[in-house]
Amino acid sequence: MPSFAEIQQYFAGVWRMMMGRSEGLRLLDLSADGFWNSFFAILVAVPPMVVGWVTISNELAGADVFSSRFSLFARLLLTDLATWVLPYVILALAARPAGVADRFVHYVVASNWASALFSWVMLPVMLLQLLLPEAADLTGSLTFLVFIGTMILSWRLTNVAIGKGPAVATAVFAAMFAASLAVLFTAEGLLGLSRGVG
Repeated sequence: MPSFAEIQQYFAGVWRMMMGRSEGLRLLDLSADGFWNSFFAILVAVPPMVVGWVTISNELAGADVFSSRFSLFARLLLTDLATWVLPYVILALAARPAGVADRFVHYVVASNWASALFSWVMLPVMLLQLLLPEAADLTGSLTFLVFIGTMILSWRLTNVAIGKGPAVATAVFAAMFAASLAVLFTAEGLLGLSRGVG
C-alpha cells in the first residue's frame, strides 16, 4: 500500500495531467510495481464509495429489512469493482492492435489514481444525497455537473497519458467509457440491480 505522502504525490500528478501538463506523469510510479500498486487506489476510494453504496442501498431497499440492505450493498460493491477493473482487461486486449500498447501502463496508473481522486470529489454530493434525501433535485443537478466536470478532466488526463494526440485520446476515452457502461449494465443485470448511471 502506498504511503499517504505517495498518494498525495499521485493525486498531484494526475491533477497536473488534467490541467494538460505532461510533467504530471513524472509524479506517478510507472514501473511494474507502480502499475500493480496503482490498484490500491480502489482502497483509497472505498470510504467515499461506501457512502454512495449506502445511499443507493437505502433507495433501492426502501423499508426492507437489514439483510436486504446488506445484500444490495454487497452487489453494489461488486458492480463498482467490476466497472473499475474489467474495462482495463478489454483495453489490454485491444491496446496492441490500437497502437497504444506502449502507453497502457501510463493510462492505467493515471486512471486508477484519478478515479480515486474523483471518488473523493463526489463525496460532498453523496453525503447530501444520504443526509438530505428530500433534496433530490439539488443533488441530482450537482451530480450531473460533477459528472460533466469529471468527464472533461478524464479526457484531458487520457490525452496526456496516451500522448498520441487528441484524436487517439478521444478514441481511447470513448472506448473506455463505452466499456465501463457495458460492464456496469451487465453487472447490474446479473446481480439484479436497477439504478441510473450516476
